[in-house]
Amino acid sequence: MPKKLYSNYILAYPVQVLSILLLGVVLLGFGATKLEVDASAETLLLENDADLKFMREISSRYPSGLDMLIVSFAPKNDLLSHESLQAIEKISNELKRLEQVASVTNILEVPLLENGSGEITELINNIITLKSPDVSLEKARKEFLSSPIYSQNLVSKDLKTTAIIVMLKSDDTYMRLLQKRNDAKAKVEMGNDTKADKQEFTLASKEFKIYRDELRVKERKLINDMREILTNNKELGTLFLGGVNMIAVDMITFIKSDIVYFGISLFLLFIFALWLIFRQLRWIMLPLLICILSIIATTGILGFFGWEITVISSNFIALQLILTISIVLHLTVRYRELAVKYMQAKQKRLILLTVLSKLNPSFFAVFTTIVGFLSLMLSKIKPVISFGWMMASGISLSLIIAFVAFPVILALLPKKPLYVKFEREFAFSSFCAKIVHKKGRFVITACIILVVFAFFGIQKLKVENSFIGYFKSDTQIYQGMKNIDQNLGGTTPLDLIVNFKNNEDTQSEDFDDFEAEFAENKNDPKYWFSPQKTQLAMRISNYFESLEHVGKVQSLGTMLEVGKRLNNNEELDGFELALIYTQLPLQYRNIILNPFLNIEHNELRFTMRLIDSDPNLKRDELLKKMQKDLEEIVTPDIGNYKLAGAMVLYNNMLQSLFKSQILTLGAVALAFLIIFWPLFGSLKAAIIGIVANLIPMGAVFGFMGYVGIPLDMMTITIAAISIGIGVDDVIHYIHRFKNELSKDGNYIQAMYRSHNSIGYAMYYTTIATVLGFSVLVFSNFIPTIYFGILTVAVMLMVFFGAILLLPRLLIVFKPFKV
Repeated sequence: MPKKLYSNYILAYPVQVLSILLLGVVLLGFGATKLEVDASAETLLLENDADLKFMREISSRYPSGLDMLIVSFAPKNDLLSHESLQAIEKISNELKRLEQVASVTNILEVPLLENGSGEITELINNIITLKSPDVSLEKARKEFLSSPIYSQNLVSKDLKTTAIIVMLKSDDTYMRLLQKRNDAKAKVEMGNDTKADKQEFTLASKEFKIYRDELRVKERKLINDMREILTNNKELGTLFLGGVNMIAVDMITFIKSDIVYFGISLFLLFIFALWLIFRQLRWIMLPLLICILSIIATTGILGFFGWEITVISSNFIALQLILTISIVLHLTVRYRELAVKYMQAKQKRLILLTVLSKLNPSFFAVFTTIVGFLSLMLSKIKPVISFGWMMASGISLSLIIAFVAFPVILALLPKKPLYVKFEREFAFSSFCAKIVHKKGRFVITACIILVVFAFFGIQKLKVENSFIGYFKSDTQIYQGMKNIDQNLGGTTPLDLIVNFKNNEDTQSEDFDDFEAEFAENKNDPKYWFSPQKTQLAMRISNYFESLEHVGKVQSLGTMLEVGKRLNNNEELDGFELALIYTQLPLQYRNIILNPFLNIEHNELRFTMRLIDSDPNLKRDELLKKMQKDLEEIVTPDIGNYKLAGAMVLYNNMLQSLFKSQILTLGAVALAFLIIFWPLFGSLKAAIIGIVANLIPMGAVFGFMGYVGIPLDMMTITIAAISIGIGVDDVIHYIHRFKNELSKDGNYIQAMYRSHNSIGYAMYYTTIATVLGFSVLVFSNFIPTIYFGILTVAVMLMVFFGAILLLPRLLIVFKPFKV
């Protein structure tokens, strides 16, 4: 059937077929205009994560990091000098004028509780700030340096850097549309959905996406406006901007830049490599034209399906180009091989022999690559799942386009003598064949060593997720986060919510029987601040502060510590706490009390930030330790507790991705074994093919374990991608080896002939793959750089496994009958 298809249609009507192909690509190309980039925090979270739902619930009661941006300011003069305070006020006033800013908090406006004198009641009724005419700058300096509320939070330990906290206006519309979409999605996922439910989900998703895109434009403008303000005030001191919104905006810029840069760089590198190897214009232009058609078609498919480019899929252009050029190179090398062998054959005859001989191995090579990418669907992270679908769709399109465009374009070109000097002078595959033949023991021994190396190295692998470590040190993201991390108490937010049992005896010991009758009103502050709550608040605060990698900790315990200092070093009782809570002006209560307790929900909130730049921070271990230790502090008779925040969510994502990818590697390998067995006609050959692929790949992961390169959201996907791409060489080599072996039954000679034919295509495609992934090292995103370097290493190791280990194992075990 393929022979008739090519003979009677594709090669018989090349102009018409090419016209139809180009028309189809152009139509798909319109979808490319709809392709969008999404770098929001949601793209790195688990679908249906219970912790995400809990965090959204908590965010509705307390201010969250998602609603806040931080400007760190290190003035040229002393922080409390008149010039510095004027600079802080100037910058703050300019920030307040921005449309999306709700409020700005700085050291000028916070209450200086230790600046006055007298009883607590007097201090509350006469709040002093740096703007007060009777403020003592010396007392203020002492308070900022020592106060648990401000030190390493609003000011650095050395009082040289301060934070200007910008709270953004809450967007109720966004949350409403998000909840509406999630509710509609939940109905569909329940399995009992109707046509109306599906339509509701589609409409809700569209409505949410439209509003989200509008919001991103506003966010981008906000960040740009804030940066313009900071730039215009840079003569006043050193200014950095930090926050989740800033990272999302910058990440979109990085991703768009990477896509363009990777695409252009790859085309230039491929032009150089193709010219170096083939030295003929047609063998440069034909592969590149097929790559262009493939990219246009794939981006069109992504646009039509609404698959957005995320951090995970930001290198899809590079991957698509690499995979496409590999298919075309196999066709090119096979055509050239046949053209040299059958010099008198007509052009269409050579083309027909080429596509028919490569159709079967190329199909299975692409099929196994698709299986590798589709294994990403087993994760619970939508962008990773979408990335798997993107690449599976893309490589499928590449196969179809290559096997249509290559023969029809070549059929329209006249047959020309070939330049084969490169193959003759750079006979690398012949060199490898001699090693396989004469140094067989060395090859086997080296592989045994690699197996041992990989076994122990893989056990040292760790899964980590450092936000600061994701960016180059010269980027604004890195500099801002580093400054905040080291000077202002850490960057990665983590919360603990303690919810007390409703039947708790809320009556304070300080109240007499007369007041006890009001205890039934547990929401009344007079009765809420019981000794049990205050003692627990202090105990938990002290516990968190004792942990090595925890930066700033704030809670009710912080206020209790300050209150003790104000109360002649005596603990505040429930009545005094209630007095502070009710009498303190709302603007100050929102700073020092309301973020850490909610009387209505009968709960305490502890906020902390982790020192993300600490290289010894092991996030999963720290969370597990906290979870275990808190079991002894917050016992069931007190209530329940839950850790929340960005750290929990990203750790959930990473641990889930690690488990899904590592555990599915075995399933993917088994799937390949099932595919290889009938394809090669031998179970032994199928096992050899799997082993020759897994050993070199395992060696790279072993190396990562030994040198301490962590598995993160990018590098963890290397396994699925590499095993999918890596088996291509195995399939092509064994397919050719069987054909050569059938000629004389001699394993050694079959190996030499295979190396001198398919071996060229294998190392040409490896050159293309290595060049392709090497451009990723120029990304601004460190995980992408690691992904590029490690994938290059995996591809090189897999190539040597296919060109050295695979043929040696075939010779030793002789899986085919002769």
